[in-house]
Amino acid sequence: MKQLLLTLPTLLAQQALAAGDTPAEATAERPNIIFILADDMGYGDLACYGNPYIQTPNIDRLARTGTSFTQAYAGSGISSPSRCSLMTGLNSGHSRIRDNQCYAGGRTGLKINTKGDTTIVRRANLLAEDVTLGTVLSQAGYRTCLVNKWHLDGYDPQAAPNHRGFDEFYGWTISTVHSNAPYYYPYYRLHGDSLVNISENANDAHVRHNTEISTDDAIAFIHRNRHRPFFLFLGYDAPHEPYNIDDTSWYDDRGEWSANTKRYAALVTHMDHHIGRLLATLDALHLRDNTLVIFASDNGAAVMAPLKDLNSGAGLKGRKGQLYEGGIRVPLIVNQPGRVPARQVSNLVYFPDFMPTLAAIAHHPAPSTPTDGIDISPLFFGHDIDTDSRPLYWEFPGKQRAIRYQGWKCVTVKKGAPLELYRITDDPMERHNIAADHPDIVQRLDSLMWQLRSPSPNYPIEGE
Repeated sequence: MKQLLLTLPTLLAQQALAAGDTPAEATAERPNIIFILADDMGYGDLACYGNPYIQTPNIDRLARTGTSFTQAYAGSGISSPSRCSLMTGLNSGHSRIRDNQCYAGGRTGLKINTKGDTTIVRRANLLAEDVTLGTVLSQAGYRTCLVNKWHLDGYDPQAAPNHRGFDEFYGWTISTVHSNAPYYYPYYRLHGDSLVNISENANDAHVRHNTEISTDDAIAFIHRNRHRPFFLFLGYDAPHEPYNIDDTSWYDDRGEWSANTKRYAALVTHMDHHIGRLLATLDALHLRDNTLVIFASDNGAAVMAPLKDLNSGAGLKGRKGQLYEGGIRVPLIVNQPGRVPARQVSNLVYFPDFMPTLAAIAHHPAPSTPTDGIDISPLFFGHDIDTDSRPLYWEFPGKQRAIRYQGWKCVTVKKGAPLELYRITDDPMERHNIAADHPDIVQRLDSLMWQLRSPSPNYPIEGE
């Protein structure tokens, strides 16, 4: 019955199209939605978030004319579980994918590292019954498309975005090894289930950068669907390692920087340039006022990033792969001219909130499946709501746990290590572990964390 309820709106929409009805165009009140997600970009990598080095004029303009969040959190400290949380509305204690690799079940396949070496690893993937943002917005009558990075297919080709709720998909998947190698100048790319060649990059030629290719795919999708509501999820690779970009002209005068630092900064600025192209397309097609643009990063900056040279973590403790603030606090910007006010807000929000939020914006009933998020759309449109009284939870099963609740942050980032406690509202850099001073609070938060998760066959932990 649940599956029938989920598919009925889509079937009705398909019947209407078959009868010759054209979907109504997006309006300011029911806008197109573009979600742009950077990969491994730190909280402090944008000028609008205080970076004094990296040039990001287009993203800065989105922040200056829209709403930016100072306490926004990713779904996890690494890619797959963070994106799973975003796509399904579940925290990493409830979601299908809770780490990049799973501990049991799933499927095995080849992983290629930055040196081109391969190892065999085990991964979980989203299943057909999992409801995604693509599923919900398709049901709401939106044409849905995911461009570039998905990272939720494990090693199952039938778990690509076009099999998990999205109408269209252009990019790469884990299950097709050569579709994401070489990482930034690919020769292969998926269009749905078809593997196509980027002929300009044959024989390891560096002609078309993947950020450019992805933007071209996104712009083409917008052109094709300008007369109907659409949801575009644009998952850039930048600035994930390997830091591979030939044009570093923005920073060639920085003689004190290493080549790696220049390339990292250039990947961010190059992405910003292409976001400018995307926004210019919306302007040219007179879609800007009827399009909500969201920008975020999937987690904090990686250990390979020039964290100190560029202050990528903005002084926050930790980095990608950890549940300290530097691994999970991310920039979040929303922008829609005439509807989203120019302001900065400090409300606590995180990735599971986007499932109920985007459903509300699309005027679609809240998903009947469980969610760990709340509708934060009032914050987008200038209204204040209480988002701080509920707990936010993260985990790498059996390895790391974290909760933020009522001004406290309780966290451990090492298996078997005692829980640390921070008065996070007063100590956002997590400098002073006061667990020994408040054992009662640690015990209460520890108990609450166990209530905010459920066992998973793919991530069994001792004692469950």
